Amino acid sequence: MVNLTRDGDLAVITLDRPEALNALSFAIIRDIGAAIDEAGTWDIRALIFTGAGGKAFCAGADIKELMGRPLMAERAGAELGQRTFARLDGFKVPSLAAINGYAFGGGLELAMACTFRVASPKAKMGLPEIKLGLIPGYGGTQRLPRLVGEARALEMVLTGRTVGADEALAMGLVNRLAEGEVLDLAKAFAAEFTGFGLPALSFARDAVQRALGTPLAEGLRIEADLSTLAYRTQDAAEGLAAFVEKRKPTFEDR
Repeated sequence: MVNLTRDGDLAVITLDRPEALNALSFAIIRDIGAAIDEAGTWDIRALIFTGAGGKAFCAGADIKELMGRPLMAERAGAELGQRTFARLDGFKVPSLAAINGYAFGGGLELAMACTFRVASPKAKMGLPEIKLGLIPGYGGTQRLPRLVGEARALEMVLTGRTVGADEALAMGLVNRLAEGEVLDLAKAFAAEFTGFGLPALSFARDAVQRALGTPLAEGLRIEADLSTLAYRTQDAAEGLAAFVEKRKPTFEDR
């Protein structure tokens, strides 16, 4: 079960299957996609993912569903997960994963698809597919090296080992660790950028994300184009004027 709720200018998607450690069935993956799409119609400034219960963000795929499928069904399953999580890449506002426990396999892949990740000190993360004779299929082999580098990613994927919250923070897999409730940290983290204008936030995310797949010269051209577009917004005029006038800007997302 997937619950979509609103908290002020935030949308919160909760994986609500605690009896199965919030494992991902194919139906739940489809529900996640539907929740992302619905949240995209709301007037929000950030999207947060979390897991119900105290033990897990998401413990991974529903293993029984993966058995005995024909080849094309296996391919379709991987593409469903990839396509669903990829919706976050171009989502209109930044997303955060509030990792409140286990995040394994597809659960970690969902978290890595988010713009940011925060975790509780007890969180455990890993891509254990190799132990089943498999490899990650929902984007793990592609997003993990972008976050932690090739060597660390290969170690995690090829050994299937679990990393704790402190190690995940040190390697750049998560951005921050919570001292209290991890969902509260996610909301506080979101508050650090939700006050800025959405056009500039979108341009900045686009520039950084595109940098990963382009040569430096092309990336600089992209940055110049997006920077020029940012100057044409009313928010930019307001921000510059507020700086000169020594006041707080009032952005209107225009």
